[in-house]
Amino acid sequence: MRLLFAGTPEPAVPALRALLESPRHEVVGVLTRPDAPAGRGRRLVRSPVGALADEAGLPVLTPARPKDPEFLDALRELAPDCAPVVAYGALVPRVALDVPAHGWVNLHFSLLPAWRGAAPVQAAIRHGDEITGATTFLLEEGLDTGPTYGVVTEAVGERDTSGDLLGRLARSGAALLVATMDGIEDGTLRAVPQPADGVSHAPKVTVADARVDWSAPAVPLDRLIRSTTPDPGAWTEFRGQRLGLGPVTPVRTGETDLKPGELRAEKKRVLVGTATVPVQLGEVRPVGKKAMPAADWARGVRIEAGESLS
Repeated sequence: MRLLFAGTPEPAVPALRALLESPRHEVVGVLTRPDAPAGRGRRLVRSPVGALADEAGLPVLTPARPKDPEFLDALRELAPDCAPVVAYGALVPRVALDVPAHGWVNLHFSLLPAWRGAAPVQAAIRHGDEITGATTFLLEEGLDTGPTYGVVTEAVGERDTSGDLLGRLARSGAALLVATMDGIEDGTLRAVPQPADGVSHAPKVTVADARVDWSAPAVPLDRLIRSTTPDPGAWTEFRGQRLGLGPVTPVRTGETDLKPGELRAEKKRVLVGTATVPVQLGEVRPVGKKAMPAADWARGVRIEAGESLS
């Protein structure tokens, strides 16, 4: 089939690469979000998907909105049979959905109808799911509501960050997306409506959502921090300045004499009190500095008795 691939961030790259390597399909163009400013110089940078498309010599479409007349004209000229989508980052209007004969097929990183929305992997970790996965479905105007073609499952590890889990799902999901394209071309796949039960939502995680409240129990704190690693990054405050946090480890030795947020710096570890057991800090990232082991940070700032993270 002739395919227009739509995607933007790094987790969409394995799917585009898999489709480019497929002998059965031809990627005739790529739709991605416009180049965005990045780095200290704030220079415009191509999205990871756009960069791979450039390497492959493909036409790259970067409309501000997918309803722009210029994009719709280009879409019709490319005449794709189907448009596979992975984390494109904008809603596709009906007028565009109707162009490919086989529609737009989205790869979503959850087992739909669970965790519809922008942050399904973060939600799965934060809520303690033991199993998640990826789903291919026919894109509709509703938010991740379309009928499904196929799924793959993935176990959520006890120490997985969202980056770890998303990396695995991006690879297994890429294979699922290629298999879905094959089945649609063969006529062996039919989309099945999502069940009405089990619907949950995973809205975008903001920087404010990633702030740690030390009055919570250790287990949900651990999940929150892992779910926001690496993006947008968990954080707290120390002496009035933001302190970035890498994953922590709940302490299981019965040490419960620290108040929520209270610090204890030891020779090789730094503990923080919670509503239950303390947690051991992993890496921390002070403002303007690179991430470092918490014990090294603690020696540098010379934590005083009774000091806390807020």
